[in-house]
Amino acid sequence: MNSSSTEQYFLKAYDDYSDAIFRYCYYRIGDRELAMDLMQDTFARTWNHVAEKGEIENIRAFLYRVAKNLIIDYIRKKRSISLEQLQESGFDPGEDKTDKMQDIFDGKVVLNVVDQLDEKYRDVVIMRYIDDLGPKEIAEILGIKENAVSVRLNRALEKLRTLLPSDSDLAHMQAHK
Repeated sequence: MNSSSTEQYFLKAYDDYSDAIFRYCYYRIGDRELAMDLMQDTFARTWNHVAEKGEIENIRAFLYRVAKNLIIDYIRKKRSISLEQLQESGFDPGEDKTDKMQDIFDGKVVLNVVDQLDEKYRDVVIMRYIDDLGPKEIAEILGIKENAVSVRLNRALEKLRTLLPSDSDLAHMQAHK
């Protein structure tokens, strides 16, 4: 791959995935500036890899892996917590709550509930329902089997159903804003 095609390949990846990588970082860290820094670091590391080794077979999965590792590194440095405690993450609209969840998806209520999930569940939920990745892509990014992704999604949904406020609770919360 020559210099010009390497640059074009990278710029296309940036155009296609920078917003998704930013959201991925933001929903895990909760700080816009830090999420922007992590997104930029993700692309800087990817550029170095592409420039050195050429085209990446699945650039989307590669970007998510780099971003995930940067987030883990940041959290390890920022807080002294174990990897198990790091494993908090997840969101899924569930059965009949799809319309309700879609309506309030960007709201703090859902994000707060998602933050209560273990990281391994939060990650698959965010990748599936915010980043719109399929189970196969999620499995590739996380380095687990596709079946494990499905199991994590189902368990996350079950937990979310117990944590999500009812319609009347949501109406009450809206009335008291």
